[in-house]
Amino acid sequence: MHKLILVTAALLSLAGTVRADYQPLAEQVVDNVYAIVGPLGQRSADNDGLNANFGFIVTDAGVILIDSGASKLGAEKLAAAVRSVTDKPVRWVINTGSQDHRWLGNAYFADQGAEVMAMARTAATQAQYGQQQVNGLEGFLGERLKGTKPLPAPETLDGEAVTLELGGETLELAYTDTHFPGDAWVWVPKHGVAFSGDLIYVDRLLGVMPSSSVRNGQLAFGALEQARPERIVPGHGRVCDLAQAKQETGDYYDFLVETVGTAATEMEPMDATLDRYADLPQFKHLENYDGLHRANMNRAFLEFETAQ
Repeated sequence: MHKLILVTAALLSLAGTVRADYQPLAEQVVDNVYAIVGPLGQRSADNDGLNANFGFIVTDAGVILIDSGASKLGAEKLAAAVRSVTDKPVRWVINTGSQDHRWLGNAYFADQGAEVMAMARTAATQAQYGQQQVNGLEGFLGERLKGTKPLPAPETLDGEAVTLELGGETLELAYTDTHFPGDAWVWVPKHGVAFSGDLIYVDRLLGVMPSSSVRNGQLAFGALEQARPERIVPGHGRVCDLAQAKQETGDYYDFLVETVGTAATEMEPMDATLDRYADLPQFKHLENYDGLHRANMNRAFLEFETAQ
């Protein structure tokens, strides 16, 4: 059974925190590997943009943190969640992507002495979108964004896949290029745990952005299946097994590629396609289905239509 570790009341004394708002929890996945599962809803001042999943690995040489939060204050909260488990310092921060809550806390951890790293294309996309994301977050976080500095990962990792080792733990990073260009997952083979980044969503429907690729999503999900992870820390939703990830994400990629994508390549009218598949009972239970499903189909259709 997973072990929930409550973040201490000391979090309430963080600078700028004057109310009992969202406090992250560290959830043990397996020995030395933890997830921090965020809420499924929108970014808000109450959750400091931590509406996503994060995680960390405790090694003999220090802590490896997966993703750094959407703000300086959010990063402080993640650091406190780590401290609720161990007094070892955060040595490495690895960004799985370039969406705001994956990396805008980088500067906080860099200032604390951590090495902040990402795959090269991930860091390039962070640099491309950084100021735009900060501007957008002001509407959600307001004054709670104060002190946040967009710092693309200073240490970039070349190649399509990379293996890293720290304190007796081995991590494998590989591109998914799914939600944003340069997105990646982190695979911890010793423990059979995958941190999927925004490749996998459970409990809520995945979102297809204008820059997303459902074709890449299907390919990356298939590659992750080959690794046969025992536990997955998805980008959003509860820690899950491969079967749940397949049912709630992998099958949806298959639908978007094989049904919507095929309709686009066969030059069917987009509106007729979207109307025909507006009701998909196998996915309707997922949060955000009503708000995202049609837009997801629209963007998937356009991906295949423009590729011709």
